[in-house]
Amino acid sequence: MRIGILQCGQSPAQLKDDLGDYPDMFVRLLDGRGFEFRNWHVEKMEFPDSVHDADGWLLTGSRHGAYEDHDFIAPLEDFIRRAYSDGVPMVGICFGHQIIAQALGGKVAKYSGGWAVGAQDYDFGGRPVTLNAWHQDQVVTVPQDAQVAGRNAFCENAALIYGDRAYTVQAHPEFADAFIQGLMDTRAKGVVPQDVLDQAAQRMGQATGAQFVADKIEAFFKQPRKLAKGAA
Repeated sequence: MRIGILQCGQSPAQLKDDLGDYPDMFVRLLDGRGFEFRNWHVEKMEFPDSVHDADGWLLTGSRHGAYEDHDFIAPLEDFIRRAYSDGVPMVGICFGHQIIAQALGGKVAKYSGGWAVGAQDYDFGGRPVTLNAWHQDQVVTVPQDAQVAGRNAFCENAALIYGDRAYTVQAHPEFADAFIQGLMDTRAKGVVPQDVLDQAAQRMGQATGAQFVADKIEAFFKQPRKLAKGAA
């Protein structure tokens, strides 16, 4: 199965050599599950020619806000709506979670409650799952077609499912502790409150449910679907 990675941001330059860029992390997360990957760096305005250039799409995180005025936002939203209309499945993580919701009629905003950094505990349909997070923005209004699939007290809309067309998660199953620490060292100064960083540091090394989410992503992409409109 061909998965197109729509790269919406990039790892800090200081971390790329040792820890990789965002597409590398997803390839590692989903390794051994029968997927082939190709990357389009949409943040740099590199877009597929068609929503049918892959069997499914994975939208990465980004340091940008979905509501901000960047050149790639509007064409990415158009791409999301076309893929959704044609039934080409999409998975969105963090910014990907947010931009899919925004493109489909939801609302994303900077959360007044502040930041989630490092290990966070979520309820996925009654199952407790710990995942690494790095965000202040949240989906505050859920699109009409979406149902909440994961939440916690800090983030009510932490995972959304849009039938068989999209599955999105606010947290970062692809982020290892080393990458969270790297972000704390390179992007947090003067941005993330120290008490939030201290709490994240205290939880470093705890087991996460990254493979639980990887299983969910695999099952979502591989579930039987009717032939998408326009597909060969």
